Amino acid sequence: MSNTPLRTAHGLGLEPVAADWPALREADVERLLLEYPQLGVLHSLHWHSPRPFSAAGLITTSSGTLFVKRHHQRVREAAWLEEEHRLIAHLHAQGAPVAAVESNRHGRTATPQDEWTYEIHRVAAGVDLYRDALSWTPFNSTAHAHAAGQALARLHLAAANYSAPPRQTPVLLVNARLIEQAEPLAAIAAAAEADSALRDYLQDKDWYAQLSTLLLPYHTRLWPLLAKQTPLWTHNDWHASNLLWSADSADAQVSSVLDFGLADRTFALFDLANAIERNGVPWLDLDHGGTAPADLAAIDALLAGYHAVKPLTGEDRHTLAALLPLVHVDFALSEIAYFQGVVGSTSSADVAYHAYLIGHLHWFNGAEGQRLLNHLGQVQP
Repeated sequence: MSNTPLRTAHGLGLEPVAADWPALREADVERLLLEYPQLGVLHSLHWHSPRPFSAAGLITTSSGTLFVKRHHQRVREAAWLEEEHRLIAHLHAQGAPVAAVESNRHGRTATPQDEWTYEIHRVAAGVDLYRDALSWTPFNSTAHAHAAGQALARLHLAAANYSAPPRQTPVLLVNARLIEQAEPLAAIAAAAEADSALRDYLQDKDWYAQLSTLLLPYHTRLWPLLAKQTPLWTHNDWHASNLLWSADSADAQVSSVLDFGLADRTFALFDLANAIERNGVPWLDLDHGGTAPADLAAIDALLAGYHAVKPLTGEDRHTLAALLPLVHVDFALSEIAYFQGVVGSTSSADVAYHAYLIGHLHWFNGAEGQRLLNHLGQVQP
């Protein structure tokens, strides 16, 4: 059997970086498959995902091709991972295009082994057009953006009657738990007290003063609108690379939805704002002195596609504009806790703090950010 291969992953910039976690090995997968006798024996491990936060790859067994993903238990214990699996099962039962999660010989969909937690998925249908795309990179066409908006609206309709409580997972979640509080800075301070890694990282930062200036004015506009939002389990990582497509063409439709790892109970407009943040602004342009102009045509197409399935009101569009500058805040703080406390990389935590949490807020205060927010307030899907 092969030794552990060298593995690079998508980092926080344009260049690949050394992965936080070792690659899957054939011996690991063979041992794992003993817990899934219905899947047969390993024939090959033939692709390693470049995505960060976990190790994953495609395998072929005597039963076919499968997707295996491995998490450190500090990031996803089995019970935490199965929270998202129950959402996937519900969506599958509603006819949503999601890949089925395999159960092990004990009837569980998450399998702990040593310090790891594993999951195995059936391969979803469709063409992986964005396999190597970095986060915060755009759709290949406005037609893809429109199709992605339609697919997101359909997913929201499928999730509407799913009523599980919010996730227990302590790190690497996208949600609005902090920004939906009446006093968000007090909520951040409480979160830091509860998480020693976040507390240790923030203790020498002037975060309270910075966020008072950058965050609170946006929160004042958003706060009265939050009470009108209906809770909903949402995907929260709606990027083109987490979708499979019907064909290798500019007008392809979404055929499958992947990766519910950041899913949690938020609300529909939060997920839609997050989709705009993920796909509509080339944030990595800022790393090289650019201005990161928003792709307004793609954003318009995304909103139009969503509106065609699940109509948006004028107040919805107003809420999107109020929410968008803050939609990244909770995840940025979660990333800081992950990099500082789990991975032990203060340099990565610095990027999450300075470039992501603070940098994106600064961008919304600048000319390009204001251009986008003004456009959102005017555009009719």
